[in-house]
Amino acid sequence: MPEASLLMAFWLIKSEPESFSWERQVAHGTEPWTGVRNYQARNNLAAMRPGDRAFFYHSVSEKRIVGIVEVVRAAYPDPTAPEGSGWVCPDVRTVGPMPHPVSLAEIKAEPALADFALIRQSRLSVVPVTAAQWARLCAMGGWSGSEGGGEA
Repeated sequence: MPEASLLMAFWLIKSEPESFSWERQVAHGTEPWTGVRNYQARNNLAAMRPGDRAFFYHSVSEKRIVGIVEVVRAAYPDPTAPEGSGWVCPDVRTVGPMPHPVSLAEIKAEPALADFALIRQSRLSVVPVTAAQWARLCAMGGWSGSEGGGEA
């Protein structure tokens, strides 16, 4: 892993593809990650810093990691929430598609991912990913870091 990865954090963010798909993220390039209304997920969004990477996960109908995004703006007040409500959103930029999307079934079948927050807190829409989990999931998905012009 590149030395810079030691300074960044890793995340997984979920979206229902019928509401906001990977294809829409790609079309927009950079997008605010709005609409999160869970306190623990909000705290995770607030912890994100520019340079952090996140897996883009299609939830509900697909249940698979389909791409990688990078945080380009730290959390700020979510424009879709009432003013002063405390809900936040960071901006994320498309990095690239996962060459081989990694399904929830594959994740659950991998012993090295048994403690992954996606499995332990399955309803949470924003979860942290350890560096070891990130590396394993990138390997499972065929992500070498050269896709999208960035390093994974």
